[in-house]
Amino acid sequence: MKKKIIIDTDPGQDDAVAILLALASPEELEVLGVVAVAGNVGLANNSKNALKVVELSGRTDVPVYAGCSRPLRRTLVTAEHVHGDTGLNGPDLPEPAIALQKQHGVDFIIETLLAHEPGTVTLCTLGPLTNIAMALNKAPEIAPRIAEIVMMGGAYFEVGNITPAAEFNIYVDPEAADVVMRCGAPITIMPLDVTHQMQSTRPRIDAIRALGNRSGVAVAEMLTFSESFDLKKYGWAGAPLHDPCVTAYLLEPGLFEGRLCNVAIECASELTVGMTVADYWHVTDRPRNATFMRNGNAEGFYKLLTERLARLP
Repeated sequence: MKKKIIIDTDPGQDDAVAILLALASPEELEVLGVVAVAGNVGLANNSKNALKVVELSGRTDVPVYAGCSRPLRRTLVTAEHVHGDTGLNGPDLPEPAIALQKQHGVDFIIETLLAHEPGTVTLCTLGPLTNIAMALNKAPEIAPRIAEIVMMGGAYFEVGNITPAAEFNIYVDPEAADVVMRCGAPITIMPLDVTHQMQSTRPRIDAIRALGNRSGVAVAEMLTFSESFDLKKYGWAGAPLHDPCVTAYLLEPGLFEGRLCNVAIECASELTVGMTVADYWHVTDRPRNATFMRNGNAEGFYKLLTERLARLP
């Protein structure tokens, strides 16, 4: 059956690729809307970037909303040093002709979950979890209606990428992540432990560029721009491609493996704030609240991504 999804995002080159992968897969995924959140850059640029990506895909039927402009309690931390001043540096995408919806993104999330049958709408989160936490706080009754929350965020074995202990999406709004992890909905986490295996090597980027379509060229330019930071940091053959793991999991869950365990968010420690503490080895009796992925099939992932991007304009 076709999955109904809401994409919550802070685009972001890897977010853009995740969105394009979803919009290129209408037989499997019905994208009910795209909601922007502050994260990689501020909300204004992230919202504009979401519009640009939707327009690039040719799927201008998909509505785009602006959500929260700051974390629940903290000062916003952004990542222009990775994504560029616009948040989506690399390709020269035109100013969007489509416009944001007037409704606040949090209200759209709540309204959509209440309007559909329980267990039929999946939330796909590619950035900080502020919008989702706000929706849960404002309307707690939505929690049991969520089919699943599939998120890119966190790390355990690979530790952090914005601090020694924390992954960026969780670090930006750890209180929001804590709300989400406690909400009781089924949760699947794509952490750095998986995404670091999905390296956009030069042959993989070249294969996407060779598709020759506008979307393929734009993705190649996105990845070429954003990879420089990670290549310098890690010294690998390619930079990790994080957020598309969420979409790939929805399309081909067999590409990934992990286990159900307890995942808790550190919100108090100055040293480890934003850390996702995964009880992967079940050494406590804390309730198992999330499927924490640890391994992925990189060849299968890039085969799927390249095949789907070829469908776009």
